[in-house]
Amino acid sequence: MKRTSSSVLAVLALLAAGSGFGFDHLLTVSGRATFVPSGFLPVLLLIIAGAVLWLAWPVRRSKRGGTRIDPFRALRAATLAQASSLLGAILAGFGIGLLVFLVSRPIPAPVGSIVAMVALVIGALVLVGVALVAEQFCTLPKDPDDRQPDAPSS
Repeated sequence: MKRTSSSVLAVLALLAAGSGFGFDHLLTVSGRATFVPSGFLPVLLLIIAGAVLWLAWPVRRSKRGGTRIDPFRALRAATLAQASSLLGAILAGFGIGLLVFLVSRPIPAPVGSIVAMVALVIGALVLVGVALVAEQFCTLPKDPDDRQPDAPSS
């Protein structure tokens, strides 16, 4: 399994930022209020970040202590970490797009809306950081028994 690339995260964030800006623009053009994310969303992202770290920690401990861990458990934790980093990048980009739209309007936005979007961006960036660290935790060392498919057997 390949590790999450920073370029993939950046492209996802840029696409999501454009989507967030366009979404708020479409809402405003149609005469509706701009989108404000729930105040619980950043808290939920931090809870997810804690869960990802909690699931990856035993894998890190087994690497350091030399004890054997189920590789499927490590794979599940790494997959969750990778998915969480992608989700965090998308939500951070979307929040940045919403924030840029609110700040660029000629009418000042309410402070509560700006605070909610800044909290969303910070929570999403924390999720990305924690997920990348957890993914690093889940990188298992190669077994001495593993060999390349084209390598001759001894």
